[in-house]
Amino acid sequence: MNRSVFPALCVAVFALATAAPPAAAEQPASAVPAVRDIVLVRHGNYLPDAAIDEKVGPPLSPIGVAQARLAGARLRGELPRPDALRVSPMQRARDTAAAIGAEFPGRAFEVVDDLAECTPPTRHAEVMAKEKPEDAAACKARLDRLFATYFRPAQGAARTELFVCHGNVIRYLVTRALGVDTAAWLEMSVGHASLTRIRVEPDGRIKVIAVGDVGHIPANLRTGASGDADRGLATPSLNVAPAAGAPAG
Repeated sequence: MNRSVFPALCVAVFALATAAPPAAAEQPASAVPAVRDIVLVRHGNYLPDAAIDEKVGPPLSPIGVAQARLAGARLRGELPRPDALRVSPMQRARDTAAAIGAEFPGRAFEVVDDLAECTPPTRHAEVMAKEKPEDAAACKARLDRLFATYFRPAQGAARTELFVCHGNVIRYLVTRALGVDTAAWLEMSVGHASLTRIRVEPDGRIKVIAVGDVGHIPANLRTGASGDADRGLATPSLNVAPAAGAPAG
């Protein structure tokens, strides 16, 4: 080796040996976990109709439309611009989403087949007696897949997502969020057009904030939950004549 080059080579080797290690690469912003707020809206009131394909189901009743519009007005005030809008493929959910969607012009709901109503396994023998075991198992598998897909931290920035679906679906997802026995889902009751709120923290922890909130619906329009009366919009009787023998005036 040329003696004139050797000192310079030694200096270079010493500089490399004593140099500070390279800084760790920063995590891309898009990969940083963030809060995901999930709002589950049950569809509005409807009237069962055996003549309609059960996979589609009947549309909303007049009361159901009113309930859905009230839910939409509340959501518009609380969620100025949700990051995602998703809906079950069934008609009563689609009708509810249409009424809510009027409050978010220019936004479209994504139809998610896994949000369709079904009956997962429950502790109630009288309910399970009406279900085929394979259907209940398939329902549970579908709802577990739904939970795994959406109930996890957002990436990059906080998100708020709105789902319009069904009572069984919502109650099952609440049991998953709470980490309790999923067969207990039928021990809850959520009214028509109610709001259920669940937050997924950046570290994956899940908090149930509200279940079946109907604060936006007047008491005389509440249906679908335990204790709610069955109501319709039929014209009330106007026969106010006094009964025979009743005193005049």
